[in-house]
Amino acid sequence: MDDIDYWRLADELTIVQAALLVVGESPGPIAEYVEKWDAGERPPGYEAAKHAIKNALLNGRVKGSPVEETAVDWNGNEIGVVPGTAEIHHSLVDVLSLRNWLSDRGFRDGFFFPEKAGKPDYLDANNGRYAPKLAAAVGAWLAIGNTDDLKGRHPKQALMKWLRENAASYGLTDDEGKPMETTLGEIAKIANWQPKGGAPKTPGQDIGNDTDTESTANDLDSPIPF
Repeated sequence: MDDIDYWRLADELTIVQAALLVVGESPGPIAEYVEKWDAGERPPGYEAAKHAIKNALLNGRVKGSPVEETAVDWNGNEIGVVPGTAEIHHSLVDVLSLRNWLSDRGFRDGFFFPEKAGKPDYLDANNGRYAPKLAAAVGAWLAIGNTDDLKGRHPKQALMKWLRENAASYGLTDDEGKPMETTLGEIAKIANWQPKGGAPKTPGQDIGNDTDTESTANDLDSPIPF
């Protein structure tokens, strides 16, 4: 594993660290010195990324903890702070908020999006148009359709079981952390490839002994109300 990969453990980053990671540079070796280099020696894109992240933090588009710059007199003595500023080595930006901000601006590759490769935009939680219910429907369909997880149940029953188990991952739980049954039911209708009812029976299995099996009368999907 490369040095840069360990920066994925951070929940917060300084503006300098974040800007370096955006342009694909590990902050470890250079974060302390990069501002002392001539502009032409700094990594390509660093100045633009630093400027944009700093402004986004100050304007509230990226969450974090700004630390105001220190004001000094002609002799270099500290005389207070400069209101409305953000010191780039000490101000912190929230990584999740930064990722969402980057995604909204079309930056969905690189360090902050390691899982991007091979993942469609509609399944990427960092995409600005991410729809949790759509992602849950696709996730359930893929999970059940690609495994032998029916075990004699109707597809809708298997889909509902999977959706209940994974509801929290898609933000589909109530204030008490319980799955939102009505919502999950509508999502299961979308993913259900056998809406006519009638659970397929796996050879050698007694459906009546499957604790997850519901009455097949409940498997017949009514029209989706949207």
